[in-house]
Amino acid sequence: MNLHRIADITVDMGYKYDRLRRQAEAYRISEDIRPDMTIYLSDAFLDEKQKENPHLSVEDCEYIFTSSVYYTGLLHFGGFMLHSSAVLTDGRAYLFSASSGVGKSTHTRLWQKLLGSDRAKILNDDKPAIRISEDGGIYACGTPWSGDSDLNINIKAPIAGICFLEQGEKNKIARVNGGSVISQMLNQTIRPYEEAGMDLLLKHIDKVLNKVPMYKMRCNMSEEAAVMSYREMSKIK
Repeated sequence: MNLHRIADITVDMGYKYDRLRRQAEAYRISEDIRPDMTIYLSDAFLDEKQKENPHLSVEDCEYIFTSSVYYTGLLHFGGFMLHSSAVLTDGRAYLFSASSGVGKSTHTRLWQKLLGSDRAKILNDDKPAIRISEDGGIYACGTPWSGDSDLNINIKAPIAGICFLEQGEKNKIARVNGGSVISQMLNQTIRPYEEAGMDLLLKHIDKVLNKVPMYKMRCNMSEEAAVMSYREMSKIK
């Protein structure tokens, strides 16, 4: 077996190419224990996906489709993926979610510039896992799958806030009711086809929306925007 511990889930994962091997190295474990999840993609599967997506290499397909298997399975372990850039500071995670190109990664880099890269670290730059613990705590977890930047660390931290970004000329942030962002949450995760999986996802999202502070922010990706979001979201709740 080839075991990894990813968001507190033991995963037996095979890989054939360097990108996933390199990304997964920090999550490898040496214990001889039974895995919670097994991910092995055949050569035939990867070849088929590469033909369907000719702009991708087979190596890219392995990286992308192992993430799809993992995040779909994550639903059965009290978690889901949120397409976002997660920054870790002072022991808490802050997630910035938006459609591709809006600037979520740019915004978390501004936090690093504001606070220093030693104090503000990128937990996962594209696909952090959100886990709901048995005691009801809500955590963001690093995973090997973090988009084009490959920035992730094998740490979990309680989520202090989730902010949905929009581009705007003036910076404005406001805390909002969870119900007002459920559509954004659904648009930025993997939605399963089967009814049972969708029910699980909705239950998990409902718990997160009821316990984690939610924000909407219009911003122009200036340093002022980072100052504003940090001051608002890092307040002691």
